[in-house]
Amino acid sequence: MIRTEQKSLRRFLLALCCGNRDEADDIAQDALVKAYLAIDKHEDQGKDTAWLYRIAYNTFLDTSRSRRTLHPIETLNEQPDSSFAADRDFRYQPLYMALEQLPPKERSAILLYYIKGYSVHEIADIVDATEDAIKQQLSRGRNKLKTLLKDE
Repeated sequence: MIRTEQKSLRRFLLALCCGNRDEADDIAQDALVKAYLAIDKHEDQGKDTAWLYRIAYNTFLDTSRSRRTLHPIETLNEQPDSSFAADRDFRYQPLYMALEQLPPKERSAILLYYIKGYSVHEIADIVDATEDAIKQQLSRGRNKLKTLLKDE
């Protein structure tokens, strides 16, 4: 299960990390190690993918909290840091830049719903929130993205 979901999980984390491949790969590696170490404790075999995404999402949140040195959006294109060099050329960069401006909860709800195709109920299970909270995050996220992408 982990091997078959690895590419999809990396794509999800790449979007969650707004195109920063190094950060997404680090988080994916941490999440996959955590999943591998906890596979024997995983009880609901029917929801393997959601379980893996929950681990990845929580790892993303933990990493985001510990780093807190996120780059301001205004200086993203001005930084000489080579870790962003490949990502600047990514064709979805305007979307990543808009996603980066969303709070992590709204960003993950948008990605899980629209990119990964999870239902509101499944997302609520993955991120440990109520369905109403997820609906609200989706609504807020959509409205913010419309505004941000309209300016592009």
